[in-house]
Amino acid sequence: MGSYYPFFKAYDIRARVPDELDEDMAYRIGRAFAAQLDARRVVVGRDMRLSSEALADALAKGLTEGGSDVLDIGLCGTEEVYYATFSEDADGGIMVTASHNPRDYNGMKFVREGARPISADSGLFDIEKMVHDGSYPAAGRTGERRSLDHRPGYIDFLMARIEPGKMKPLKIVANPGNGCAGLVMEELEKRLPFEVVRVNYEPDGELPNGIPNPLLPENRAATVDAVRASGADLGLAWDGDFDRCFLFDERGEFIEGYYIVGLIARMLLAMHPGAKIVHDPRLTWNTIDIVTEAGGVPVQTKAGHSFMKERMRAEDAIYGGEMSAHHYFKDFAYCDNGHLPWLVIAQLMSETGKPLSELVEERVAKYPASGEINREIADPDAALAAVEAHYGKAAESVEHVDGLSLDFGDWRFNLRKSNTEPVVRLNVESRGDAALMRAKTDELLAFLQSRGG
Repeated sequence: MGSYYPFFKAYDIRARVPDELDEDMAYRIGRAFAAQLDARRVVVGRDMRLSSEALADALAKGLTEGGSDVLDIGLCGTEEVYYATFSEDADGGIMVTASHNPRDYNGMKFVREGARPISADSGLFDIEKMVHDGSYPAAGRTGERRSLDHRPGYIDFLMARIEPGKMKPLKIVANPGNGCAGLVMEELEKRLPFEVVRVNYEPDGELPNGIPNPLLPENRAATVDAVRASGADLGLAWDGDFDRCFLFDERGEFIEGYYIVGLIARMLLAMHPGAKIVHDPRLTWNTIDIVTEAGGVPVQTKAGHSFMKERMRAEDAIYGGEMSAHHYFKDFAYCDNGHLPWLVIAQLMSETGKPLSELVEERVAKYPASGEINREIADPDAALAAVEAHYGKAAESVEHVDGLSLDFGDWRFNLRKSNTEPVVRLNVESRGDAALMRAKTDELLAFLQSRGG
């Protein structure tokens, strides 16, 4: 983590407001960003949090006084900052967001030209050091701030990646969780034959319906209830800055992101035979199986957006998917996108005439998975070492690509520690044996509990 400020994380800034991140800090970050990138033009966007507008204003002031022109795209999602950065050929972009963090948090996500990520190993900590030292070089000019209406172009971009004429009149529940996904969704509604049932649709920084994080089972009820009550064909939910998209089938059942990765990979490989697909190490068998059967090349890399994007660029991969519901597209500057995944799935449903439950049921049966289970533990490193010592000798393979992955032939698991908290994250899968998967999951959780988890 950061050397000077604990809220400078590996990939972004996430901080309490105002005791860690306030307007003065936002201004200093703007000055440092402008200097570090020697940025002539920077895109700035913000989410719906109550502190976001003031922080974005202070950030923009720091950027302009540092010599950068600011292209202000206002209330938006992170993917829209990505889009505006690469489509406007800007030198960088900053999204003011805390995504799915608690109400008293805010933060920032950073990209450079081409929407390439700025992380710990690509300049973020250099920005932090300059913020701490306050040693900004004199700017040769004062930049200007202007509003940029990027969204019409962005909607055109999304529509060009699907075939609207093939879309059937599906009924879709859309739950942005009072985040910003509805801003894009309402424009897509105008151009697609869908009946949209709106849930928690308006951006609201008060977060009256809780933190928008559908990865947590307790946050799914509103979407599930709306799907079942309306008889919808598909349910959608997003986190606050909608870089993650979560899908529910026509029964209101939550579909693990792992199986969505396989569906998207297969569809894209049908259009791009032989292409490479990047995936993370947490759950792998279904993705590898589908990609190989479809004539593609599966490529494994460490989880996390900077690792995924870097590997996709290096491999010229057409798509990358994480089981955590981050989906990356070559056509989208290798960035993650929260609307393309559901659009691709809606087209697949329309073309096949099959409900989402039928599209995934065979894969769920073939590779049943636990989904990610988090456990707080005092010493994550010691826990991983203990698990490897106990289970490693019986494993057919042992990998340390991202945490610990052990393969036993008929089942496997990945155990990794969080970068930000004393938590370990467990994923277990099997080959067609749900009872074995559940038994091994329980066994591993009991082992972790015996080690203080």
